[in-house]
Amino acid sequence: MKPRVLVVDDSAFARTVLSRLLRAGDLDVVATARDGADALAKIDKLDPDVVTLDLTMPTVDGLGVLRALAGRARPRVIVVSMSSIETEIGAEALALGAIDLVTKPTAFASDRLNEIGDELVAKVAAAAEGFHAAAAALSPEPLASVLSRSVDLVMIGTSTGGPQALTRLMSALPATLRAPIAMVLHIPVGYTEALAARLDKGSALHVVEASEGLELVAGMAVLARAGEHLAIHREHGKFVARLRSHPNGVFMPSVDELFKSGAIAAGPHALGVVLTGMGDDGLIGARAIAAAKGSLITEAASSAVVYGMPRVVHEAGLGATSVPLEALAQELVRRA
Repeated sequence: MKPRVLVVDDSAFARTVLSRLLRAGDLDVVATARDGADALAKIDKLDPDVVTLDLTMPTVDGLGVLRALAGRARPRVIVVSMSSIETEIGAEALALGAIDLVTKPTAFASDRLNEIGDELVAKVAAAAEGFHAAAAALSPEPLASVLSRSVDLVMIGTSTGGPQALTRLMSALPATLRAPIAMVLHIPVGYTEALAARLDKGSALHVVEASEGLELVAGMAVLARAGEHLAIHREHGKFVARLRSHPNGVFMPSVDELFKSGAIAAGPHALGVVLTGMGDDGLIGARAIAAAKGSLITEAASSAVVYGMPRVVHEAGLGATSVPLEALAQELVRRA
């Protein structure tokens, strides 16, 4: 059965273009909505799997839709936003529960349509598949016993569903966490500074966007800047953030790049955590952590929005422990 999608945008042209792109990707666009009020009515009537949501609309805007949907398991919402004018509300939308974000150009130029379509179709399909996978997921395995070695550096990688997962995790961690945290999230350029600020407001930890030469200390969580790799180096006994702009694979920042650098910097005292996301970014880095005798945690299928990135690491035979998101903060406190 094809994933069922509701397209929400106050522009009739945008609704037409997005619907055509999604249908070309073998997705079932069950309806379109012109504003938030129209969207909520059609969500109640049609129960779609996924909603693509514009943010700036009359009557009820995108944030109003997300607030109205709070606590509901479906539909899953993917924001289609113009980052040049909507960065702050885009970050708020992610914090309110949107699982991913696609940046649209200010005008739907023909030379950008295929690029937008490929990304949007992939994210909508992953979101719908993740919903059905989570519904069928088995209970996670029991947590591993407390490790004898301490954790000096926690590294977290995530993609689709990551903003909400990080919001929940950061809000549950205490300021007394001894090991600093470095995080990579696949997100369009322009959103990480605002998202880091929102995470900081809701967390006892000090959450900041990564900057060159920043020292990572206890009580701090650093979010990689979109468009630049984050590497952690040990310099003069301290963990230091180094930013790199060289292309490496599909994603920048890359979870693999963070994990590989952390494996060198912290060795057996490195902990890599792979949360919800599609694809396999993080697998190569997880192998580096395992080779350095560090430890790994993957988010359990029961809580992951998309059980892609966690699954490939968990099934790679690297000794990763599967932990549902709601138990992850407690597990990090035990280890760090």
